[in-house]
Amino acid sequence: MALSIGIVGLPNVGKSTIFNALTRAQNAESANYPFCTIEPNKAIVPVPDKRIEDLSKIVNPERVMYSTVEFVDIAGLVKGAASGEGLGNKFLGNIRETSAILHVVRCFEDEDVIHVDGNINPARDAEVIETELVLADMQSVEKAVTRYEKIARGGDRQAKTILEAAKILIPHLDEGKPAISVDEHDSDGMQTLFNELHLITNKRFIYCANVDEDGLGEDNQQVKELREYANNKGFDVVKISAKIEEEMVNMPDDERLEFLKDFGADGSGLDVVVKKSFDTLNLASYFTAGVKEVRAWTFEKGWTAPKCAGVIHTDFEKGFIRAEVIAYEEFIKHQGEAGAKSAGVMRLEGKEYIVADGDVMHFRFAT
Repeated sequence: MALSIGIVGLPNVGKSTIFNALTRAQNAESANYPFCTIEPNKAIVPVPDKRIEDLSKIVNPERVMYSTVEFVDIAGLVKGAASGEGLGNKFLGNIRETSAILHVVRCFEDEDVIHVDGNINPARDAEVIETELVLADMQSVEKAVTRYEKIARGGDRQAKTILEAAKILIPHLDEGKPAISVDEHDSDGMQTLFNELHLITNKRFIYCANVDEDGLGEDNQQVKELREYANNKGFDVVKISAKIEEEMVNMPDDERLEFLKDFGADGSGLDVVVKKSFDTLNLASYFTAGVKEVRAWTFEKGWTAPKCAGVIHTDFEKGFIRAEVIAYEEFIKHQGEAGAKSAGVMRLEGKEYIVADGDVMHFRFAT
């Protein structure tokens, strides 16, 4: 399952530095001037999951495969981007292709690092970006109205449904509110409109507070302001020091943890960013565990066993017979599949079974 997170923010807030650290490679140029990123950089990042390590200790497989998240580093937006200012609409298009938004906001003072507006104000900076995204969505909806009005005159029912939804959404956007908070958000008409237009503000946001070394421990005032702003919108804040994380790129995991403790941090902000990105889209992992491979497979919470089987191969879903299921905790407790079977904790589940996060599964299917 594809999961793509767009990294957005004002120019010079640390997006590319975070991207470099996320990918554990210096392949996104990072410099102290606006619009350093000209084309979006993309990278696949594994989702940290200790359960993979625990399963591997028991099974001793030839290889392990984690669930993954694709991060897209998009050029910095500025006020007026929806009207073509800065690098403008080109990069708004890149954002539309992503599944969720990681909004990086600068929460540190440094005279040597230029701020496009001259001073640090997290709530204002976040609002500048989000206003541009709302304006871009407004343009998309207005263009759609013009297009669907012509189609609706021919009696097309779907076009009429989309137009009715647009009449509700346009005044909502005009008030500066994101599409995700509109009334009747889950109605068939509104969902059809969203599917047609891929509106940016209908995506889930994660705010990333980029702090300096001193900000890794107790929240500074700027982080507190960003948390209040995000809380009012119903979204989460992850705190990270992009500079520190980039310095740790080549460190072994044990050294990284010790290094972070010196700054008052319990762990890597990057790991939290990846996990939070995964959770934000209501995703989970089930596992297959054999001598050739221990692997995490991504699925959406609430999926049935056949649909989850289809993540491996469509033939698994089409010919699904049953699933052999062992809860992760039971697999670990009884030291593997054989022990779980002997203890009577392996279950046979049918087509109606809702897969749980952490299930260790083996599918039976007809060819």
